[in-house]
Amino acid sequence: MGDVRIMSRRMVRPETTALPPVETIHLTPWDLKSITVEHIQKGVLLPKPPTTGGHVDVERLASSFGRALGRFYPYAGRLDAAVVPASNDGASPQCQSLTISLRCGGEGAEFIHAVAPSVTVADITASLLVPRAVWSFFPLDGLLGADAIEGSLPLLAAQVTELADSVFIAVSMNHSVADGMTFWQFFNTWSELSRAGGNDDVMISTPLPVFDRSFLGSFTVPIPLPFGKLEDVVGQRVHLFPSVQECFLHFSAASVKNLKTKANDEMSGYGITSTISSLQALLAHLWRAVCRARRLAPDQETTYTVLVGCRGRVGGIPASYAGNTVEHATAKSTARDILDKGLGWAAWLLNEAVASFDTAYASDKLASWPQEPRFMRLPELVAATPTWTVTGSSPRFDVYGNDFGWGAPVTVRSGAGNKIDGKATVYKGRGCGGSIALEVCLAPQALARLVADEEFMEVRLPRRLPMKVAARLSVASSLGEGPRTPGRRPRTARRRYLRGRWRARDEADGLLGSLGSEEPAGGGRGVGFFHSRSEGVCLDGVLLCGGKVVVVPWWLCA
Repeated sequence: MGDVRIMSRRMVRPETTALPPVETIHLTPWDLKSITVEHIQKGVLLPKPPTTGGHVDVERLASSFGRALGRFYPYAGRLDAAVVPASNDGASPQCQSLTISLRCGGEGAEFIHAVAPSVTVADITASLLVPRAVWSFFPLDGLLGADAIEGSLPLLAAQVTELADSVFIAVSMNHSVADGMTFWQFFNTWSELSRAGGNDDVMISTPLPVFDRSFLGSFTVPIPLPFGKLEDVVGQRVHLFPSVQECFLHFSAASVKNLKTKANDEMSGYGITSTISSLQALLAHLWRAVCRARRLAPDQETTYTVLVGCRGRVGGIPASYAGNTVEHATAKSTARDILDKGLGWAAWLLNEAVASFDTAYASDKLASWPQEPRFMRLPELVAATPTWTVTGSSPRFDVYGNDFGWGAPVTVRSGAGNKIDGKATVYKGRGCGGSIALEVCLAPQALARLVADEEFMEVRLPRRLPMKVAARLSVASSLGEGPRTPGRRPRTARRRYLRGRWRARDEADGLLGSLGSEEPAGGGRGVGFFHSRSEGVCLDGVLLCGGKVVVVPWWLCA
């Protein structure tokens, strides 16, 4: 896949009629504990603009980016750290402390224009496996939140990359000043302003962000951190290229509904009245599959952490609050219980963990954090708990509404930031309401087993292929990429049979064709994965037959 070339980069200042005076926002415990993680990196794949000869109006995007910054003006500022000297009561030098704040000086955010003329939509979407080249579409890569302090780096950067037949627009945002909700509020604001085309009379539906933090109650600000220097906050730097691969999976609304119904039916049999949500049922389905893919011993403990946003759960937090409000809800069990007790039981564990959050719990966590600050250090967490799975983001975030003026997104992808073994990112699915997409990162061999897991993957399919048909298609797949005779179509009967009965019309993803002869979990019975289109691109199908993963050319599935 081709290299990305940077055509231009600039610092864009916020466009506003009255730039607010320089002020300081003191970071909360929710903000500060995220200063040791990498940036939030999300982006959308868009069609080529039809009215400009296929080229992006870069100046229009830069202008609307500046206007969006005008509404989110603190994010055009910089992080600032100050050392508070030790008291004069004989305390040792180690008793000096550090404070970190957001200085809102309007210095600007970075805007990058790039091209990757050899990369196509198919390169990104035509396989379940997400290619590493996608990571090059994101700016501020490999940086922790704290890195913005010493280098006076921007808190926010956008990169517009023109591909051969599409456009990828990505944003990277410092996690110490924003969570996923705030990130997508900014993204939605930018796309809406671009769509308006500079018309100031157009009302923007995205609400204005709220930066006031007074709802958090009374504790000393800025919060003094018991460290002598910034390096002590960050800890040991681990700069290893992630030994993970990731796949992008789409679950239709019907499949998600079926999982929810199954989970609730199972738990009602035990007299449990808690209602398991669609997302909890899907994550439980993933949890069980990851346990199988990792081949955990039956007695081995496995944990699943869900990053829970406190807006709507904790009183007093404005819906459009701009900042971090995320807490961790963790469920634990043994691999045996997760697999043997069923989908409903695993979903119920997640349900109980999330239900434990309320205003009192969050207030206690906030009040106690300054006395014993704990930071998120993902490499250390993974090393300490190799059976850990974690899910962030939300299917409620508006991803596919980000039309910049020439069409809705084709799909969404994320950058390399915080890509660890066991991370699953949730997105709203494309198409009908209720569908959900998962971006799953695992060690390469575990991921190969996950996507070859019949029990996990068949949820996404309408029905199973009979063995007779599977065997026939396995032979047919050896015919190659297309008909032997140029211009000659495959036999009409075969095409009609697939089109009429076995093709998964509502599936819109690719395949992981690099699995080779990976043996499917669960015995290797024949099951077909057929996709008519992947977000507008013709695809092959995947056939699990006789313990093998066979790629069936797209023309047999069309």
